[in-house]
Amino acid sequence: MILSDLSSAFGQFFLWTVPFLLVLGVVVIIHELGHFLAARALGVKVETFSVGFGPEIAGFVDRSGIRWRLAWVPLGGYVKFKGDENASSVASAEDIAKLTPEERKGNFHTADLWRRTLIVLAGPFANFALGIAIFAGLALANGISYQEARIVCVEPNTPAAKAGLEAGDKILSIGGRPVKSFEDFSYYVKLNARSPLDIEVERGGRVMALTAIPELTENDCVGRLGVLGGSRREDSRVESVGIAQSVGIGVERTWRIIEGPFQFFGQLFKGNACASTLGGPVKIAEVAKTFASDSFVNLIPLIAFISISVGLFNLFPIPVLDGGHLLFYGAEAILGRPLSQRAQEIGFQFGFTLLIMLMIFVTWNNIADITRGPTPAPQVESVCRR
Repeated sequence: MILSDLSSAFGQFFLWTVPFLLVLGVVVIIHELGHFLAARALGVKVETFSVGFGPEIAGFVDRSGIRWRLAWVPLGGYVKFKGDENASSVASAEDIAKLTPEERKGNFHTADLWRRTLIVLAGPFANFALGIAIFAGLALANGISYQEARIVCVEPNTPAAKAGLEAGDKILSIGGRPVKSFEDFSYYVKLNARSPLDIEVERGGRVMALTAIPELTENDCVGRLGVLGGSRREDSRVESVGIAQSVGIGVERTWRIIEGPFQFFGQLFKGNACASTLGGPVKIAEVAKTFASDSFVNLIPLIAFISISVGLFNLFPIPVLDGGHLLFYGAEAILGRPLSQRAQEIGFQFGFTLLIMLMIFVTWNNIADITRGPTPAPQVESVCRR
């Protein structure tokens, strides 16, 4: 019995950690590789490339003198450039002035402002490039499969019913955006709870304009109209795409992921979304486990989503993140000189504290969500699903 319990516990640990480490590892390596390649191309010397933080598990030094290391804490990584003497990559003007010509060569802090800016931007943009490449590759290999945006059922006494939507309606546009698939329609509804949405439908050969206001669901805090779609075989579509089209699809899907958080925070500010839905490492691990339960191949689109999200998050103007460095560089461009070492260190400490608080908040949310277990679907949905 004890051996059985241990085996089960190990199995659960494996299902949670391996997919999580695989997804995060790929995303981190690509991000840091962006910084690394940009630095090498722009004449800045790289001293260390680390996957993970903390004590080193294994590592080696290559012919260029770069230390490649794998560390115990797998929640990120870093590239250490010549001149980086602390975690915040802060150098005082006095220290820079004391550098000899040889010490200045390849030093990150003596590089032109535009070079430093490109090196910092390269990490997030490498994440975006990975997302585009994965989505484009999947589209090129498998084509585009989607269900036409046709409503097959409308729940009574829901926003959809009150707006006049009917079974059989084909959705043409929502909020002024053309709709191709039911997934597109559903995605837009979820992000716009309690907001009036102009919906254009085709019914019986006629085009009709309706307005609906999605309700905010209590369980998962997203917009809901109360319709069901995507179940008829005749509404299923598969389209082959060429290279140019696949790249366009990759860019479109990447942009959708990028704009999603801004739409979410806009709704959160209006009180039409819930902060409890924010996800962190625990949520990533849970989703990775779910995706990998059938096949590890299913992790590929998840890697794209996480990569784009990490790239975007790193551009937020919070000291410690890449966006924080860009904020300091913006101040340097305006003032004509870098901010004082003290100002940068205070910014770093503030950003680090803010980041830790955010991580604690989202982790607590995710653990509480997992502890509650799956929430039952609202009873009203059973009408369409019978």
